Amino acid sequence: MTRPGTTTSLRRALRREVPSTVGLLADEDDFTAMRRYDTFAFDDHPAYLRQIEGLLKALAAQGGHTTVALFDPEEYAQFCEDTGLDPDRPASRSRYTAELAATSPRIAYTGQPMTTLVPTLIDTAVRHATWEYATMLLTDTGTCADCGQDIGRAAFDQASHLLTRLLEAAGPGTHHLVCSVAAADEQLLAVLHATRDGYGPAHLDSDAAAEFATVLAAGIALDSPGGVVLRTSNPGARDRLHGWRLTHGTLHALTEAEVFSAYCTDARTGEPLPPEPHVDYRAGFALAPEDDDRPTHH
Repeated sequence: MTRPGTTTSLRRALRREVPSTVGLLADEDDFTAMRRYDTFAFDDHPAYLRQIEGLLKALAAQGGHTTVALFDPEEYAQFCEDTGLDPDRPASRSRYTAELAATSPRIAYTGQPMTTLVPTLIDTAVRHATWEYATMLLTDTGTCADCGQDIGRAAFDQASHLLTRLLEAAGPGTHHLVCSVAAADEQLLAVLHATRDGYGPAHLDSDAAAEFATVLAAGIALDSPGGVVLRTSNPGARDRLHGWRLTHGTLHALTEAEVFSAYCTDARTGEPLPPEPHVDYRAGFALAPEDDDRPTHH
């Protein structure tokens, strides 16, 4: 038998073990799209963001785990159409948010301000969408007509090999890698941060590494133009910038002049840009023998 006065405290204890997900309208246009629903109570986006921040703080104060996901009005409307829900009902928005908790990228709320949370959430969603698109491209490449090999799998294995060689050759330090690949009507971009203490294994986020390898693999499988740049930082030393061009299924080192030109030219206008201070522009380093860096499918 439960003692009188303990029911409320027990429920509070259970509440701390129930995770919460908040759907966030991070973009002004998305917020405006939701205002067509009479039951949506807000008419000012900054005020809405302040209320969301207050809600997140209140949930955190209860001791539970709270995550935040992007609320997409177009996807929400499609969700309601597919499920037969009335989109102009709070319960429908709650159902959609529950769906986000199961299927969409989220970030944990740890007390960060909205000025940090919103761009981080958008970046997470963009990265996830890029990963999904690159994965779809790899899946659609099918099998090699000559050898029967899964082209997407072979390309991913090759990309993973190249990434490993990059990090091994980069040596100690904090490394920032960017991979850019042209694919159909999209420019795929992946970013990876890694650190190496001495010459031990690199420390990195496994999901980010998989995203990076998938984007690089898409360029390999489709034989699309692309490139990789690597920036290495060490305490008390100038940053080093290296670059490679993706052609014929592997990474070919850029010369020092090509790396300088790539970084010191405005990609939109073609106008020269001043070099960054305390940065050395260096040629890409060799990763492996030429015949060891090509995909094995024909």
